[in-house]
Amino acid sequence: MNYARNPNAGRGAVSVTDFVGRRRELKELREDIARTGLDTLSGRKAKAPRARVLLVAGRPGSGRTALAEAFVREVAEQYPDGVLRTRLTSPGGQGVPTERAVRDLLEGLGRPTPPGAGEDDLSSALRTALTGRRAIVLVDDAADPQQVDALLPDTPECLVVVTAEGPLTGIPDVRPCTLGGLDTPSAVQMLAHNIGDIRVTVDPRAAEALAEECGGQPAALRLVGGWLAAHPKASVADVAKQLHDMPASTGGPLARGFRLVYESLPQPAQRTLRLLPLAPAGIVDAHTASALAGCSVAAAQSTLDDFAGLGLLHPAQDGLFQVPGSLAPLLQALLEAKERPAEVQLARARMLERTVRLLLSCRAMAEGEEDPGIGGPEKLGGLPRALRFPDRRAAATWLDTRLPALTAAASLAVADGELDTLARRLVAALVRALAAHRGTAEAAPELYGLHRLVLDVAERRDLYREQAAALLNLADLDAETGRTQEALERYRAALDAGRAANDPYAAGRAMESVGGAYQELADWHRASDWFGRALSHALARGERADEARLYGRLGNVHTYTGRYGDALRNWRAAAKGYRKLADVPGQAKALSEMARVQEYAGRPEESLHTCREAVELARRAGDQRLQAALQVRLADTLDRLGDPAAARLHRSAADRLLGDDPAACEIRSSSD
Repeated sequence: MNYARNPNAGRGAVSVTDFVGRRRELKELREDIARTGLDTLSGRKAKAPRARVLLVAGRPGSGRTALAEAFVREVAEQYPDGVLRTRLTSPGGQGVPTERAVRDLLEGLGRPTPPGAGEDDLSSALRTALTGRRAIVLVDDAADPQQVDALLPDTPECLVVVTAEGPLTGIPDVRPCTLGGLDTPSAVQMLAHNIGDIRVTVDPRAAEALAEECGGQPAALRLVGGWLAAHPKASVADVAKQLHDMPASTGGPLARGFRLVYESLPQPAQRTLRLLPLAPAGIVDAHTASALAGCSVAAAQSTLDDFAGLGLLHPAQDGLFQVPGSLAPLLQALLEAKERPAEVQLARARMLERTVRLLLSCRAMAEGEEDPGIGGPEKLGGLPRALRFPDRRAAATWLDTRLPALTAAASLAVADGELDTLARRLVAALVRALAAHRGTAEAAPELYGLHRLVLDVAERRDLYREQAAALLNLADLDAETGRTQEALERYRAALDAGRAANDPYAAGRAMESVGGAYQELADWHRASDWFGRALSHALARGERADEARLYGRLGNVHTYTGRYGDALRNWRAAAKGYRKLADVPGQAKALSEMARVQEYAGRPEESLHTCREAVELARRAGDQRLQAALQVRLADTLDRLGDPAAARLHRSAADRLLGDDPAACEIRSSSD
């Protein structure tokens, strides 16, 4: 990035005061918005009107992201619907899944993202959400034109700004703005922002020589400027000579500037820096650095602040730091050259263990009582004070800001394959923390990906019980989002896994869910068959609550198929089961369904009697909604029996219970 740092800011605090240079490039980008595209000039036409795409191309460290951000700020007033941002490559060089990028953009628009939705569905939802808007989509560090194509709005009024290392072949009408080094005056100006005007003024030729040694590359200038700011007695000329005298094998300007900074660090800081490539998604905080290096949290925080002052890290919000993508290859090379594989694996294990403990603490704050003094050993398991959060809000903020790093840590741990036990603990802790803070419905998109990670580990390790649980969770999310056929396949796979694990609960749950999927597909015969299998399974195990519920599900299916005799027998058995369980609301609902079936079967007198019994049970249970719904059903039955006066009395009773909301008086079947 081409942002200059205020040398008077506190340690680690970065102040964006100015954007240095690039006036010509900014002018070209502004002109490109309205300029006729290259494909149009050559006589080729795009398939459909789409958003204008501007490309800022340059090597990592050339300041392409900073230029894109500066340009977006200049033209933002022309796009009143705001700026959406996403990144397609992590600092370590791994590509970000297109699905994740589209979800980020949809979340920025405040649109829900169905869990498990495919890339095409999400791209379509994004284009729909941007229809009629004038917004800017900033896509950082694109490596694949197909990824960018999936993010392009079909609305010509939108603008897409992309940064990449090279051209985006296949995207129509893209004219790249290619970056080289900064011109010498701009490079000197950037140095002055880091080290102060006086050190540049006393020896301007030395400052120009130093800028030339850095090749005008912003990332190299930032490193050298940070080093000079930390060494106020060092002369600019000496640093320029030191860079010039480095052997050619060191590499380009960025590598030489990095070597200058790295070799000036004390040994503990050097080791911490070498281990930073292990930070998931290139996001690091004091706890991550502390666990990687095996030092205290306070020492890690101080080291990270120093790194930020030297230009080795980019500060972010809430105590987070970002590893610059331009430095990631240099750090990775150091890690491989200086650290033994066993030490690297140990550092990774320490980081994952620390993350698990923080997630446990985060979850405990959500599940604790209103009083934030939740530090009892029964809730936090004796966690040290450094791993505890002051209150629930702080824990939720930590979870929200660290979520990209947490999900990346889970993915990397599962992909590694050598720390599966820690990976399973991490995924489980993250699932529970998300569910505790956000609820399963809001967290469903994240939970879907985490359940897939659990499934990967379970299949690799032949852990059939966990495999069945993951398949059931995924299938439930598929079913909730209308992918019933996919859900059915996963329920069947979960049944096989549950049987292999000799897990009666998973097998019974899977059989019932298979029946529910067939019911959703209106395959009543198969639904009845599978509910019957699940019922036999529950009867063999003596699970009375499951028996009562499954009798009701069978009764519901028989009702749909018009087999009223079978339906009545099953609902009667369900009501009997709930009575034995002393579940008064359940018994009342079962009797209300019996009354409905009796009405369908043309037996209004029996329906009236059953409905009155259900009303009494609902009154005893204190369920006013059910009681009001039953009053309405009684009124309908009395109308059919030719007693409108009594019917009006029951409808008045329903109105007194719940007001005039007709939806409140609707009895829904168990399938609904």
